[in-house]
Amino acid sequence: MRPLTLARRIARLTHTKKAFDVVIMNLKKLTAMTDYFVICSADSDIQVKAISDAVEEGMKQEGVGVWHREAGSANWILLDYVDVVLHVFHKNTRLFYSLERLWGDAEIVRVDEGKKSEKKSEKKSEKKSEKKSPPKRRTRKSSSVRKEAP
Repeated sequence: MRPLTLARRIARLTHTKKAFDVVIMNLKKLTAMTDYFVICSADSDIQVKAISDAVEEGMKQEGVGVWHREAGSANWILLDYVDVVLHVFHKNTRLFYSLERLWGDAEIVRVDEGKKSEKKSEKKSEKKSEKKSPPKRRTRKSSSVRKEAP
């Protein structure tokens, strides 16, 4: 499974247990550690575990096993699928660690529940529009001097 497809599938699986504020962060150009982070929030420690369990089981059914699972505390669980790393946070813990700010140069895509379309972060869209200026049109200047072929 391609990394972006895997990230999208993981994001959809988080919604099965009512995760909210789900984002996919593209880290390809920023680090060799992984291609994507999927980050989501939960209202309780029990929901954090339920979301991570649902993703792990759903991916296992598709033949994709988790490479590493880290659950150092009840309010943050990390599932590492090598090319994609899922962070399931309790909403207060997510604010504290603020991975979106830490990896502020990453392209961030918000994944809404039940919608196939994904929305790029306005912050990133604004930065991109500032960087890109419309192409300059080249106009042919008329000249009174013509070059002739030898």
